[in-house]
Amino acid sequence: MTRPRSSKLFLIPLLLLLFGTLGIEARASELVGHVYVQTNETQNRIMHFGRNGDGQLKLLESIPTGGAGSGVFKPISGQKSAPNAFEGAGSVILAESNTLLFTTNGGDNSVTSFRVSPDGKLTLIDRQPTGEPVIGRSGTAKSLAYRSQSRTLYVLHAFGPNHLRSYTVAEDGKLKLRPERASVNTATKSDRVATQAVLSPDGRFLLVDILFDARPAVNPDGSPNLVVANAPDPDGLVIFPVRDDGALGEASFANAGGAGPFYIAFLNRSRDTFLNGFAVGDGVLVSRINGDGRVTDGPLAPIDTALGKPSELCWLQVTSDNSLVLATNFGYGTVSTYRLVDGRLSLLQDPANKAIPGDGTFRAVNGLVSSGPSDSWLTPDDQYFYQIFGNAQVLVSYRLDKTSGRLTEIGRNPIPYNSTQGLAGF
Repeated sequence: MTRPRSSKLFLIPLLLLLFGTLGIEARASELVGHVYVQTNETQNRIMHFGRNGDGQLKLLESIPTGGAGSGVFKPISGQKSAPNAFEGAGSVILAESNTLLFTTNGGDNSVTSFRVSPDGKLTLIDRQPTGEPVIGRSGTAKSLAYRSQSRTLYVLHAFGPNHLRSYTVAEDGKLKLRPERASVNTATKSDRVATQAVLSPDGRFLLVDILFDARPAVNPDGSPNLVVANAPDPDGLVIFPVRDDGALGEASFANAGGAGPFYIAFLNRSRDTFLNGFAVGDGVLVSRINGDGRVTDGPLAPIDTALGKPSELCWLQVTSDNSLVLATNFGYGTVSTYRLVDGRLSLLQDPANKAIPGDGTFRAVNGLVSSGPSDSWLTPDDQYFYQIFGNAQVLVSYRLDKTSGRLTEIGRNPIPYNSTQGLAGF
């Protein structure tokens, strides 16, 4: 009579173990993608979020980069604590079919490479300095671009004179610093501030937006003294031809089409057409680059600036079919959406979301209290949009309605205060 009873008792933990394992696998199978954020803390980390089919994010791991961020300190302005530390974009990127992840470490001017496993988990491969010394409290390594044809990784610094350095990326993901260096300065402008470096889809040109023609300063009354690029001098877009081995040729200087060019986004499946967002021009325009590296600009499509100028419209995301553009307004704490038809932009929702309040300690250039939204990312299926709000300490998840252009908030995840920047996913 006791033998059957012991068999049943033996089966109970076995069944619990089996169903527990199945439960874990079922939860893991709910993930449809991954999102990566750089904390930019003084001990820098990458926060890895799993993305569910309903757009919700869950923090899976937080991996040290081995390098230093600037923390809450903002090197561009010298503010002790403010969001958007480096006034830039593209500090976290994925490459080689999402098997490699690169991140800047702006605090110590270095770059870290990670291996990305099929389940999205990260393994640190290498960290190498950019070759540019840190002067003062922090460096300014801020933006990355990867050219697969020559396995060249470019890193842009906010401050020069050597704004651009590069690495050769080995098959195993290790980084080897190259000797070349390049500047975005001109003969008469020796201290320009760059924002972002972007490769043309064919890898023939590296484009760099310039935000300021001189390093920001403070007037005697405490107000900011900003010499905005491309206003009036039409030279706010710098274009470098790229040689077959990844080396950069001599820079040319072009009219960006507006004041304070900040963010470049090439249209999907296009070799020559790109968008540019303007922090002081308060709008977006469509540009084209030809085979000789010459750029022509369309008209600027502005947003409503009744709240105050500038809006500091900076980061852009484009839907997979190139029908919709999402533009982040740093100064307003909002996102605006545009319709793009036959190369023409028209404002659709302005704003497309409810403004996210910060903690009240940060004011934008326009004097408004802002939550300091910075980097963003749109899922490849165009359903979900993710936005960093550094001063509010949240990464906000939205559902995008492509018909109306409206964003509906669906979730929030905590992130470090003020320092967080850089956003990439797949």
